[in-house]
Amino acid sequence: MKEQPLTPALFPYEGERGNRNLILEHANGLGFRGSRVRGFNWPAVFGVALFLQLFPDLAIAQQADSIEKEKRLPSLEEVGAAKQDLWGLAAMQQTNGASYEFFEKLLPPLRYVNADFKYYPILLSAPNTKVKARLISNGSGINLRGGSRSWVDPGTPVTFRVGPDEFLFGSIRDRVSEPTLAERWLPIFEIQYRHPTPFQAEGKLSVAQQPTKTTPEIYRLEAFASTRNELASNGIVFVKFDLAQGTNGRVAIQVEGRGQLKFSDGKISDDAGRVLAVCEGTWKWERQLAVAQLRPGTSAVLAIPTRPLPADTALVCTKETYTSERETCVRTWRDLIGGGMKLESPEAVVNNAWRHLLVENFEMINGDSMHYSAGNQYDKLYESEGSDAALAFLVWGFERDMRRLLVPLLDFTRKDLELHQAGFKLNDVCRYYWQTRDKEVMEQLRSRWEKEAKRLAEGRTNEMGLGPKQQYCGDISTMVYSLTVNSKGWRALHDLSAVLAEVGEQAEAKSYADNAAEFKKAVVTAIEKSLRGETTPPFVPVALYTNEPAHDPITETRIGGYWNIIIGYVIGSGIFRPGSEEETWIPRYQEEHGGLCMGMLRAGGGYTFWPGPLRINPLYGTRYALDTLRRDDPERALVSFYGMLSQGLTHNTFIGAEGCSLTPTDEGGRQMYCPPNSAANAHLLSILRYLLVQDWDLNGDGRPETLRLLFATPKRWLEAGKHIQVENAPTAFGPVSVMVDSKLNEGKVFVQVELPTRNSTRQTLLRIRVPDGWKVMDGKIGETLVSVDSYGTADLTNIKGKAAIEFRVERK
Repeated sequence: MKEQPLTPALFPYEGERGNRNLILEHANGLGFRGSRVRGFNWPAVFGVALFLQLFPDLAIAQQADSIEKEKRLPSLEEVGAAKQDLWGLAAMQQTNGASYEFFEKLLPPLRYVNADFKYYPILLSAPNTKVKARLISNGSGINLRGGSRSWVDPGTPVTFRVGPDEFLFGSIRDRVSEPTLAERWLPIFEIQYRHPTPFQAEGKLSVAQQPTKTTPEIYRLEAFASTRNELASNGIVFVKFDLAQGTNGRVAIQVEGRGQLKFSDGKISDDAGRVLAVCEGTWKWERQLAVAQLRPGTSAVLAIPTRPLPADTALVCTKETYTSERETCVRTWRDLIGGGMKLESPEAVVNNAWRHLLVENFEMINGDSMHYSAGNQYDKLYESEGSDAALAFLVWGFERDMRRLLVPLLDFTRKDLELHQAGFKLNDVCRYYWQTRDKEVMEQLRSRWEKEAKRLAEGRTNEMGLGPKQQYCGDISTMVYSLTVNSKGWRALHDLSAVLAEVGEQAEAKSYADNAAEFKKAVVTAIEKSLRGETTPPFVPVALYTNEPAHDPITETRIGGYWNIIIGYVIGSGIFRPGSEEETWIPRYQEEHGGLCMGMLRAGGGYTFWPGPLRINPLYGTRYALDTLRRDDPERALVSFYGMLSQGLTHNTFIGAEGCSLTPTDEGGRQMYCPPNSAANAHLLSILRYLLVQDWDLNGDGRPETLRLLFATPKRWLEAGKHIQVENAPTAFGPVSVMVDSKLNEGKVFVQVELPTRNSTRQTLLRIRVPDGWKVMDGKIGETLVSVDSYGTADLTNIKGKAAIEFRVERK
């Protein structure tokens, strides 16, 4: 009889399962073997029993250590040294895949920036306005100076102090709360800070004094930007202080103005008479500070203009004013965000995040220009990042906003990046057309897009058939024949030809199509001649015909980090044939050579102000994440989504940045670079939309033909009793709505869809991703049977308009 290791199935004694398994595992681990009698290895069992009797603590400790090693996640140091995304892979192995809860506790939250105010700033602005304020996230003040070169100071600094000692609000980290949002998504921020007031003064004290217990004061600050046009033009911020706890509070406001400040009729003015703050009647003036006493049930409010008001301003600030302005702010944002696609998922954090990310991006619009950030060196328009932010508005249903953002994007230029920009500009126009089918806009913008098309079509005069040399990327001025530029340029002309054919301009369409075909041949030839085959998969360089080395690991050098940042544009171009092995070369290289952490792009090399060498630039991973969805790899897409939601944005306030440290500054948090960031917000918004609604050009002809619904929803979203609702999601075929109710306990999942009727699809697919351990068997529309594949996918191509589908599910 062949010798076998001991297993619970071979053990006849039905005692306590944990002890039995412990004996068996140690028997196997210690090498006990012997003849079996009726399936029972007696010598092994007696040997283990003796071992446990003699060394019980050692045996249990070994067992516990073995289990702990199996459960233990890799450390940050191990993650940083690995070429694979260890935390991302671990997340995919969890029941039902990656989740917010899995990633949330891996690292301290984002909290710090490289500014004198140290804690990350919160943008305060009405939609689209040019004057914007900032609240420091520890509550220390409004419009405080950044100090370092990265920051732009938006207005007069106003510092907040509390207690009789006038201590800086929020300066002891363990006493300050994380900022929270009204209704968890509106841009009305609350911060609390515990600062006890001394309960008995010095002086005459009883020598028999007894200890007295008092409740420490907790100060509560609430702040928001006015959304009324006449106040928003000056960036007016309304602030309220009250006590969340305690009985004896004091608040002091320190305004940093020119010369000797004056206080009269509730207004704080500088030596030129400009109004720097407007206070309600409870404030007094002491030692160049506005001070107010707080008691339970009382509050003190004030208005702070980012741009000073004229001396004769009629603005007054009362509690009634504050309440009215707050109500107006709430109404403004509800109406604005309610005008786009609506999503209700089973996860509150997801619902709150998408709403507030849209709010932030409307705040970062400067007039009609989609700025990259606000209040720092990135407070300007950039072509690629601005396009990504504008396209996120488009796919969430804000088509009119995308239309007005198009003109500045089309007019933007930067030397030695002209071809790089041209690809984005044409992509923006094509994407806008396919979603809206608005021929008039194509004509209205003709002079702008035609200039870029001719730049790409007529500028390839060298012997390689490529565009002229351009910068490696925006931050690397080395001039190269760039794969990102040329692959995007080819795709732009290819897609433009499809749009022109659709609007009836056949001659122009054929001319651009022929040009694009020759362009692609030149790009593919350049890739073949520049490819590095010494790695697996092969390394695809950005710099063509220059022998760019394979970056391995990717982030070991600064140039490797930038390769990782911009290579996504090549992924997004679709230069490799759909379905081919080649189309996975770049994403696989990133996955296997140190390019990702928690599904977010890693960066590194050459920066000294970060607290550690491990950092991420998540926003440049949009095309990587969307490509995983296009190739139907939802589990990796969900890693990118939840990694960003939990560790690429601030907790509660959902504020992103261009870059974030993975290495904590201290036990309280990590550093981020120049928040807020519209493209970082758009990164998450785009992934979330495409988890739910996908309108793809899967055959590569430049025309969207496939609609896929719910193809990558988290499996836990369809646990028993859960509900998903998507309303008025815009697509290339018209708006779509879908509602799902999970009744797993009844063996059913109910779906209602309203499919697009404006334009027909080549295929319309709906997927029901049930939790692990369940399987979708089939579905019914009325009495008509609907078959599903092994992934729970149903073909709805022949269904038009509204339909109700009942899916039958079973445990595996």
